[in-house]
Amino acid sequence: MLTACNAQQKDDIIVGANRMTEYLPLVKDKNVGIVSNQTSLVKTDDDGYVHLVDTLLKRDMKVKKVFAPEHGFRGKADAGEVIEDGIDRKTGLPIISLYGENKMPTRTQLEDIDIILFDIQDVGVRFYTYISTLHYIMKACAKFEIPLIVLDRPNPNADLVGGPVLKEGFKSFVGMHAIPVAHGLTIAEYARMIKGEGWLGKNLRTELHLIYMENYNKSMRYEPPVPPSPNLPNYRSIRYYPSLCFFEGTKISVGRGTDIPFQVFGAPFLPKKKYTFNFTPQPNEGAQYPKHQGEKCYGEKFSELPASKVNIAHLVQVYKDSPEKAGFFNDFFNKLAGNSSLKKKIKDGWSAKAIHASWKKDLEKYRLKRSKYVHYPSDR
Repeated sequence: MLTACNAQQKDDIIVGANRMTEYLPLVKDKNVGIVSNQTSLVKTDDDGYVHLVDTLLKRDMKVKKVFAPEHGFRGKADAGEVIEDGIDRKTGLPIISLYGENKMPTRTQLEDIDIILFDIQDVGVRFYTYISTLHYIMKACAKFEIPLIVLDRPNPNADLVGGPVLKEGFKSFVGMHAIPVAHGLTIAEYARMIKGEGWLGKNLRTELHLIYMENYNKSMRYEPPVPPSPNLPNYRSIRYYPSLCFFEGTKISVGRGTDIPFQVFGAPFLPKKKYTFNFTPQPNEGAQYPKHQGEKCYGEKFSELPASKVNIAHLVQVYKDSPEKAGFFNDFFNKLAGNSSLKKKIKDGWSAKAIHASWKKDLEKYRLKRSKYVHYPSDR
């Protein structure tokens, strides 16, 4: 189980972006492309933060373009919202969307780039699309022979390895590889796995430079200094995300359109006597068109942090309690699950305990594979 580190331990972590002596020599005098968003921060001597792009420009590095993932460069777009190319108002740099017409940079977009830096805060979950963007960046770099530097950051769900492993035939942008829902790797370790497992295909191998962190182990509690995306506003939401995101493939709201997303679930049709907490989703910065907009939803709110596991007990129970079983699941559910069997088991009345047990064999195989790519120690 994840243990709470003291403030001194957390402050001692030196993320990849702050280890500039390791990567600035690699980018000096080269045309640089940066894959980043609002989480790409460099800690300053006075414990403040400056964006990596601004930091590099101040040091006269030749930053040419920014490549933006889901939610955009400033991290304000809705989940799934198409991101357009544009210009960053602060720096004047062109922003190339990797969540619009193409998920992988084109040859034309990379023709003036000598090297790419990847620096994004991940949360260690398969359907969180930043690792899918990493895959496509690695593939483009391999295809067009451009070196890639990955600046590592802590995984706030580092203690979690669980959930169903993605099955053949269910690959999508919310699940690119045969990994469980919670993979237990940092972004640099994950890049190492993509390369080591040959997941780029056609013998493509990226020239990969991994800038690991200092003073970090996976038993540390790590709360990112800024939200990694609009609907993961705090540590509690990040910790509930691996379990509650399954509801995104159903008629149940997870609180998008409220100030507590991924800390609640509910729907207008759930029985009020059992589900006494209620909320009413309304459009906000991270959810322009939230599920059940303007309707009072009855459900549950979580105030304590969850146990260190991917837990579908709430999903199983809500399906049993729902008077609207027809159409309860939508077409997105199997993509999130990475298989078709989870939905069938829930419909067939399997208990959460039995479903969790059914993942054990695949998880053991994954843990063995994962062990080849783990860089950081753990107290577990």
